[in-house]
Amino acid sequence: MTAFTALALQVRTQTVNGAADPRAEIRAAIERIGAQVGGSKAWLGPGLRLVVLPEYVLTGFPMRESFAEWRERAALDPGGPEYRALAGIAVAHDVFLCVNAYERDEHFPELYFQASVILSPAGETVLRYRRLHSMFTPTPYDVWGDYVEIYGMDGVLPVARTEIGNLAVLASEEILMPELARALAFRGAEVFCHPTSEASSPALTPKAIARRARAVENLAYVVSANTGGLSGIAIPGDSTNGGSELIDHEGRVLAQAGAGESLVAAAELDLAVLRRARRRPGMANLPSRVKTGLWAEEYARHDGERPGGPAAGARDRAWFRTRQAETIERLYGA
Repeated sequence: MTAFTALALQVRTQTVNGAADPRAEIRAAIERIGAQVGGSKAWLGPGLRLVVLPEYVLTGFPMRESFAEWRERAALDPGGPEYRALAGIAVAHDVFLCVNAYERDEHFPELYFQASVILSPAGETVLRYRRLHSMFTPTPYDVWGDYVEIYGMDGVLPVARTEIGNLAVLASEEILMPELARALAFRGAEVFCHPTSEASSPALTPKAIARRARAVENLAYVVSANTGGLSGIAIPGDSTNGGSELIDHEGRVLAQAGAGESLVAAAELDLAVLRRARRRPGMANLPSRVKTGLWAEEYARHDGERPGGPAAGARDRAWFRTRQAETIERLYGA
């Protein structure tokens, strides 16, 4: 299959921060998603094969909760009932379903990670990516040595080779990290799934600019699903509402949603066109012009964010701020 319809499904997020029964809220969110994926399939037709959901669509995000509190309240178990229910949605509607959620890991019992999982129409997990850049959430880089030993680099930077092309994930603000997208593209990624929950605006935001840049830089499609409103916390609910979009490898917007829950951000992705572009010599073929050896040597000279930290135990938000301040001082001086 070289052409199919992809959908950035813009749905509302009900946060679980103050919920009396957070697991019931998560189950309700999965039921809503199932109904909306089914409705979208009926509306868009059988060519719909990829559905990307917004960032932390099942729970919202932690605010003042400790690591332990958020693990208990919002984190899923890989292979647990929530993922099984989401896999059932993928099977029922014959789609690849990309969902972003917080999840536990038996190897790191005091922590949780923000994961993006792609479930296949057969109900299988074909990709599990743990977000590498996060301000206040632990990442694999924080437990680097052990994480790589357990999962390997293919587990750190996964690309799913599927019947609808090679899929990878950039989570939320990671669209602003060109190195990550480039590494995944070099590993074969053709479609970047981008679950996000971001401030939306009629003007181009930093993330909107970055989506276009990542598509052009890597000759890749970007399928970006933003939240269709946020409820249950003090942040104004429409701050993260609208702008889900699909971008082609030349930076063109194929479809874009307005505010509210919406299936408007859907378009056909043609992998044959993209693959021809990737194999065509010329100035626009930017991946083929990257001087990887030069940049590997230059990056090694700079002391940026260091691995470790939460590996020694759970940390509060102040610790993450201090770590960032120390990194800035190393990079730029006092």
